[in-house]
Amino acid sequence: MKALDDVTILDFTHVQSGPTCTQLLAWLGADVIKVERPGAGDATRKQLVDKPGADSLYFTMLNHNKRSLTLNAKHASGRQILERLVKTCDVLVENFAPGALDRMGFTWERIQELNPRMILASVKGFGPGPYAECKVYENVAQCAGGAASTTGFRDGPPLVTGAQIGDSGTGLHLALGIVAALFQRESSGRGQRVFAPMQDGVLNLCRVKLRDQQRLDAGPLTEYSQYGEGAPFGDATPRAGNDSGGGQPGRILKCKGWETDPNAYTYFITQAAVWEAICEVIGKPEWKDAPDYATPPARLPRLNEIFDAIEAWTVTKTKFEVMDICNPLNIPVGPILSMKELAEEPSLRETGTIVEVDHPERGPYLTVGCPIKMSDSEVEVARAPLLGEHTQEVLREVLNYSDDDVAALIESGAV
Repeated sequence: MKALDDVTILDFTHVQSGPTCTQLLAWLGADVIKVERPGAGDATRKQLVDKPGADSLYFTMLNHNKRSLTLNAKHASGRQILERLVKTCDVLVENFAPGALDRMGFTWERIQELNPRMILASVKGFGPGPYAECKVYENVAQCAGGAASTTGFRDGPPLVTGAQIGDSGTGLHLALGIVAALFQRESSGRGQRVFAPMQDGVLNLCRVKLRDQQRLDAGPLTEYSQYGEGAPFGDATPRAGNDSGGGQPGRILKCKGWETDPNAYTYFITQAAVWEAICEVIGKPEWKDAPDYATPPARLPRLNEIFDAIEAWTVTKTKFEVMDICNPLNIPVGPILSMKELAEEPSLRETGTIVEVDHPERGPYLTVGCPIKMSDSEVEVARAPLLGEHTQEVLREVLNYSDDDVAALIESGAV
């Protein structure tokens, strides 16, 4: 028994934002039918290919647990198949360019005629407004959603983050909307539209920076490093480097081996509740009671000095030794873990957060598993489908076509 058993998803998504959403629903038990163009399929199948002749990691890591149906929607019989799928499935998910689904003849009104219980879920770059028709990719979303303007150091350019908050972040938002719509349908009996603009998703993940934008009206942001450095604030939330972004000052500090290891760093937070323990650990017991250091407000103008002193201690320890010493004292620290370290971490394998999957074309590869753990809906990560691998299976099992009908459709070029 899985959480989304008996839910069938018609997946018209490609690249990353939509596939993130539908993969998560597939992990939770939905039957996700990925509709692809015959002979081509999702563009990411052949993007960033590392093994000739095999689907790329880009594709395989975003399309686990799905079935692939190839369908020529321009063919008359292909359109009939698509209409039958709309009548049969519970959710249609798409991240086409604006207006593409309408041009295919599947307006929201037409979809409702075919299936009043259908949920139509869409990812677009922007919501209604001056940029509604614009095409958006990951980094564009990060920039338009406020992330880039607040990321990096104030004396440098805006930066995008390696976390795919535009694509994958929006896909997660859309998945939540779909599940909520399915829940509401249980009482209303009706489908509805679910819309997740990428700009909106990024802005939702940047809410603390919108918080700080409003706090600027009351004066400088005292927990930002530039306050202690005496640098003036402008009229917009500034870039704050590796400051914590919260009420507890924090920084990334060098650890032993930083000269040769680009990830020999730790994140260290000077939480007020454990300030005395911090002073003991770093060899500054006199700071516990000194008027210039004893209280959080007194420390704010001196954060550079304080973190320099902490770093003078962390640089004598590995990032894991810092963890071992600080965690028993409840001092919040965290090692900067590389992708290599995460891939090799046994505990992540044991929890299914990192999974090894076997693929008929590329052999074994690593992927992220489901980030949501449920006690009554265990996730088994199955490989991504080959192009059109389940076409005949879907036609027979979902739409009840006979073997002769399937053969005729293949012969006609509809699938």
